[in-house]
Amino acid sequence: MGARHAVVAGGGIGGLAAAVALNRRGWRVIVCERAPVLTGIGAGIVLAPNALRALDSIGLGAEVWAGEALAGAVGLRTPDGRWLSRAGTGAASSWDGLPARAVHRGFLIDALADALPPGVVQLGVSVTGVEHAGGAVVARTSAGDLRADVVVAADGMRSVLRGQLFPRHPGLRHAGEAGWRAVLPGIGPPARSAAETWGRGERFGIVPLVDGRIYLYATATAATGTKPADHHAELTRRFGTWHDPIPALLDRLDPRNPEPVDVLHHDFHELASPLPRFHSGRVALLGDAAHAMTPNMGQGGCQAIEDAVVLAHALASDADVPAALAAYTESRHRRTTLISRRSRRIGDLARLSHPLAVSARNLAVRATPSSVTSRALDTVLGWQPPSGPASTVVRA
Repeated sequence: MGARHAVVAGGGIGGLAAAVALNRRGWRVIVCERAPVLTGIGAGIVLAPNALRALDSIGLGAEVWAGEALAGAVGLRTPDGRWLSRAGTGAASSWDGLPARAVHRGFLIDALADALPPGVVQLGVSVTGVEHAGGAVVARTSAGDLRADVVVAADGMRSVLRGQLFPRHPGLRHAGEAGWRAVLPGIGPPARSAAETWGRGERFGIVPLVDGRIYLYATATAATGTKPADHHAELTRRFGTWHDPIPALLDRLDPRNPEPVDVLHHDFHELASPLPRFHSGRVALLGDAAHAMTPNMGQGGCQAIEDAVVLAHALASDADVPAALAAYTESRHRRTTLISRRSRRIGDLARLSHPLAVSARNLAVRATPSSVTSRALDTVLGWQPPSGPASTVVRA
């Protein structure tokens, strides 16, 4: 049997990971990315142990992620600097001896793209629809039709292909929060260890990246479409009196500095209602297109990478493509739904603003043994890539 053809809609983390995984399985792949350049929009991503195992299984092992692992003393703090949870949350940085790595999204995008043969990624090309045609599927693109054995819809949380395949699904729901993201050069006040600080309906996170830069993020309860006129002023108003080193790091976001830092702002959305399945005929959905989730567990990108590896494994044999995609759905649907729901619950806790509710939440977090938190993370961080015959269902 000759090489089979796949069209991947979207050149983000999930789409490129799927392209690499399929290419390693002998598929001929074209990635259609509507943007004129590949870019990991100015933010960081924590590659948790489950994502690192998935990447290693497609040839992107530890040597790619050179640099310091996340410090063991990561955790959760209060605005005055007291630790609510240290060892328990720290379990997220290392599971079974495999340390997490925090990298810039642009670095991850470049690593995935470099693992593909020249010409695979077609920039400035958008996929506008799909149509099944006998034993194949046709991707309608801005550059013409592409006939393939399978189409991978990795076109993001506002997926055009998801809307076409599941027109009755309610779609995205605003999660009640907005967030800021920025990456600072690795100079100035040290970031110390990674940590997230919870206030009253507000959060601030600090994550050192492997290259020495510092990834900052902040969240606040907000109605959809709310956008401050001055992000630095708004962040300083909200977080400027919180514990060190937050005030000093915020000073480095001042747009009047000689080398201004881009600050990104966005609403949080999720697919609160799971899709009925992650496939339709010869089309598979992955990443945000399949299960957009809130960022509260830092698993959105990690789950997209898992999707890519499981999908390529299901398609590795000469099995019927629709049957292989059904196996992919069975492998991924329950796991991603559970993680999405857990992330939503964490967000509900973080958005608490009444003083009594916040005090009760903090007391409960502080009183939870680290062993309990670690066990809760085991099913997320302990995931293993599929092995054995293709199309084997790998459940959470």
